Order: sequence, then structure tokens, then C-alpha cells
Amino acid sequence: MTQIKVGVIGGAGYTAGELLRILVHHSAVEIVFVNSSSNAGNPVVDVHSGLIGETDLIFTSELPFGEVDALFLCSAHGDSKKFMDNNEVPAAVKIIDLSTDYRAKSPHHDFVYGLPELNREDIRKATRIANPGCFATAIQLAIFPLAAAGLLTDEIHVNAITGSTGAGVKPSDTSHFSWRNNNISIYKPFGHQHLGEIGQSLRQLQAGFSKAVNFIPVRGNFARGIYVTAYTQCSLSLEDAKELYKDFYKDAAFTFVVDKNPDMKQVVNTNKGIVYLEKHGDKLLIVSMIDNLLKGASGQAVQNMNLMFGLDEKAGLGLKSIGF
Repeated sequence: MTQIKVGVIGGAGYTAGELLRILVHHSAVEIVFVNSSSNAGNPVVDVHSGLIGETDLIFTSELPFGEVDALFLCSAHGDSKKFMDNNEVPAAVKIIDLSTDYRAKSPHHDFVYGLPELNREDIRKATRIANPGCFATAIQLAIFPLAAAGLLTDEIHVNAITGSTGAGVKPSDTSHFSWRNNNISIYKPFGHQHLGEIGQSLRQLQAGFSKAVNFIPVRGNFARGIYVTAYTQCSLSLEDAKELYKDFYKDAAFTFVVDKNPDMKQVVNTNKGIVYLEKHGDKLLIVSMIDNLLKGASGQAVQNMNLMFGLDEKAGLGLKSIGF
């Protein structure tokens, strides 16, 4: 089997750690380098200790672009664009960016929005991918089937709670244990940065959609996972809504519509998205959940890599939920 040779930029964060956890066991991948200027010369396991016994990779400050087929950008938001502006990456190297920098369509770049449930065929042909945001992924999975059927006729109301890993590895007042534990709070109500990409995707499926997506993000007192509840007016019966959703996701590799009210542990440590529906009067309630570090970041990035290189979409992503 021909190996895909990959490099990782910004290798010390949570998403890079999850990415490496997947790639070191991906049968079609060889990790050529993991870049981190602040950790150069140190073993990767000094930062990502969960990989002890699984890799002997050393962080490097070098950028040997000519030795890789694919490059994962795991840097902070804003840094990916700086990286692309300041480095000449060979055109043959495929790029998957996990930041927000290229998610908005623009004549100034050729990045394809990398949500397979929306753009699978475009991803297969792409050389540059903008990996979706974690909240954006979970919310879009909840409402895509309605948009595709032209059934979004009213405002959409979304409450979504996320684990502390969504804030990144750098400590902050709202991410350290003593504040986060036994606590809950909202932030960026109605103005979260992921709303832009959500609106862009909805208009791709339902041209002219202009209703508000009223999004209240919530900080949860757990480490990983996103749990979304969304509702909007919908004329479909529950049975017809379920049929619509199951048909829309029938070919999805990782998104499943279930009949039993789920809980978040069913997706934690997996690349799954789970969607559940209820009807209350004229409102359709949709529950959607993912692991923010996997389907919301690194797992989806590998899913995109698989598509770009013609591999089985599920390759390397046989991750299991904890199940209890």
C-alpha cells in the first residue's frame, strides 16, 4: 500500500494530539514531521503523553514540505492564514486547515468547506480543505435535511453545550478545572463566530434562506463533546421528518438518525454524529451530538484526507465510545 506522507503544523494543541492519535495507527499514513517551534527537539509524548509507547516522533521547527503529500494546519485561528502567506507550500501538497481562517468562501482562496455530509464530491477533488468548526458541525447536522428540502421557513433556535477542550489547550479563566467544575455559563450569545459558516451552508442547500439562527453557546463542566438541541417550525409529521432525515443521511459514513433519545457518551471518543427528532405541536425538535475533538475537528480532518486520497472514508477512524 502506498503511504500518504503527512506533516502537522501546530503540533502541541488538543486537536493535534487527537490527530496524531488517529494517524499513528492509520495503515495508509506515515507521519513525516510534527512542527512546533516552542517544543522543537522534544519528544511528542512529552506533550501528548497518551501516545507513550505508540510513537517516537520528535517535534521539529523545520518545514520539509517537499517530503509530504498532505499538511494538517492545527494552529490557532488567524495563524493558518499567516502561515500560508509566509510559506511557499508546493501546489502538489494537499492542505487541511483546522482553523476558521478559510471557512468563508472567497475569490481570494480555493479552500473547499470540508463537511462531507454537504460537500463530499467536492472534497474528493479538492487540494485544500477548510475543516468545519465543532459547533458548526453539530448544528448543521441537525438542520441540513430541512434546508435541502426547502423546509426552513422560520427562525431556528439552538442551544448547544460544549466541553472544555473546545477552548483549546492554553489555560484561561473559563477553562481551568476549579472554575469549570460544577459550573455552567453562556458566552457569545447570538454572535458566535461559527454562525457565518452555518448560514453559508444553509444558503448553499436552500437558496435565499435569510431567517435568524438564534444560537446560545454554553460552557459545560465536562472535557469533550457537544450536545445540541435545536427547534424550528415544521409542517412535517414526525414520521415524515424521520424519513426525510434518514434519507438525507443514508450514505453518510458517520452520521446516524436514531429513534431513541440519545446521550452524549454515545459519541465521545468516536467520529460519529447522532441525530434524534421529536415533534411538539408545530415545532420540530432536533437533538444532535458529536465529539468536538473528533467529528468536530481532527476525526473529520482525517475523514477529509481519506476522501481526498481516494481511501475508504472510514479508514483509521474505527474509534470506540466509552460505552458507560
